[in-house]
Amino acid sequence: MEAIVYEEFGGPDVLHLAEVDAPRPGPGQVRVAVRAAGVNPLDHKIRSGRMEAAFPTPLPATPGAELAGVVDEVGEGVTAFAPGDEVLGWSATGSYAARALAEAASLARKPEGLSWETAAVLPVATDTASRVLDELALSEGETLLLHGAGGGVGSVAVQLAVARGATVIGTASPANHDYLRVLGAVPVAYGDGLVERVRELAPQGVDAVFDASGRGALPASIELRGGTTDRIVTIADGDAAELGVAFSASGGGPSAERLAANARLAADGELRVEIAQVFPLADAASAHEVSEGGHVRGKLVLLP
Repeated sequence: MEAIVYEEFGGPDVLHLAEVDAPRPGPGQVRVAVRAAGVNPLDHKIRSGRMEAAFPTPLPATPGAELAGVVDEVGEGVTAFAPGDEVLGWSATGSYAARALAEAASLARKPEGLSWETAAVLPVATDTASRVLDELALSEGETLLLHGAGGGVGSVAVQLAVARGATVIGTASPANHDYLRVLGAVPVAYGDGLVERVRELAPQGVDAVFDASGRGALPASIELRGGTTDRIVTIADGDAAELGVAFSASGGGPSAERLAANARLAADGELRVEIAQVFPLADAASAHEVSEGGHVRGKLVLLP
């Protein structure tokens, strides 16, 4: 089968299309014929080798954490899925491939009417956004400052926070401000003067901060929280520990139940997920170049 492979850490050019053996599912696993794979910033961070301490990666490796496709083989003990079922979820072997393995417990059924592209980009963004909002204990009537509000995770978090009855102030480049207004956020430009701009919008202060960008906004966030790191969470800033800020990672594993609920919201038009660009599988390196460039509004998708 075809898969994207890299044998050494480095830039996007280490990614190449290769013919590899199709994996066989073990106990509790299913094999999925991939129809679409999501591209996430973590993918290029792992590929570069910068995340080796947190995510040890045996080489050669196939990137990709999220997928949507059709079950074509099930392993021992799997009763929740059968060949022919349409699913979405997290890959155990790398989703940039024609076929990938997944733990049955990490998959949800794809709702009818949900496109493959949209299904493929729901797992990471929706699970991360839901998890962090829960960690922040965000509730009705509160004000959330959300950094990177126009990105894949950020744009989902805006919608879920607004649905909780919160006011969301979202940092983004000016080109994304109209988009954020459509999602329900109050947009603000990042960079120098951020603290003053946010205080003008929220003179009463902000109740919580969600950093989905990792672009150095934590010091300003601490200032806006009155000097405390309480109720500030980042998913992307490597300086978090040094600053005493909580770094959120899915230590307990992704939630298939939460994914199923969010997939239904997307299928019903109640959760909008922006697809920024779609690439053929063979152009994975180009997708990584775009991802590394930053300022991507929405998600990137590969089609095997």
